[in-house]
Amino acid sequence: MAPPRYKRVLLKLSGEVLAGGEGFGISPPVIGDVAEQIREITQLGVQVGIVIGGGNIFRGLAAAHLGMDRVNADSMGMLATVINALALQDCLEKLGVPTRVMSAVHVMQVAEPYIRRRAIRHLEKGRVIILAAGTGNPFFTTDTAASLRAVEIGAEVILKATKVDGVYTADPEEDASAVFLKEISFKEVLTRGLRVMDATAISLCMENNIPIVVFKMNDDGNLRRVLLGEDVGTLVGGELR
Repeated sequence: MAPPRYKRVLLKLSGEVLAGGEGFGISPPVIGDVAEQIREITQLGVQVGIVIGGGNIFRGLAAAHLGMDRVNADSMGMLATVINALALQDCLEKLGVPTRVMSAVHVMQVAEPYIRRRAIRHLEKGRVIILAAGTGNPFFTTDTAASLRAVEIGAEVILKATKVDGVYTADPEEDASAVFLKEISFKEVLTRGLRVMDATAISLCMENNIPIVVFKMNDDGNLRRVLLGEDVGTLVGGELR
């Protein structure tokens, strides 16, 4: 078997991925499958950091648009990511994968505080780290948190797990003429306004030369296939294949 393409990765999981077809909450079969896919790549010797969203439970920006104070709404969204992190930790540890939840918001009874050097040490010890609560600040998305944490922990790539199989010229669920893009540069993403990650996250990856692979998580084995260098998803930035 070929060695994995990357040694240390940052997996960005949206809350919506965990909801499965329900659209809300946490689907036990789906989160179980996600945990199994993560276990598989740890068996390849890959060090795994995860940034998880909370949109399956609460979306701060949506609540702010309905009149809620934005800071309060974003704080609630950050706490939703902690719930998802704890659920994923439970699934991983039942599979025998040592895991630590580290939160940018202090919830000491259920998670460690995020400390960069401690996070790197966990990775070196073979533990999966789940990085919850975004950056710990309102007005920043979990996409930006993923880019920031990837830079901080020295990840070689961001693996962005989605409900679609990569990047398209438009939303394929709304536009039947949308064209799949196998490769695209950071600058093209920004100039064409493609919804890969928000502009802050893309700019941070571009400045630090961290490529992004966008792929469909719920297809069996896709995460492992990405790590083994198979032709899965869309490569954003970095060296083109």
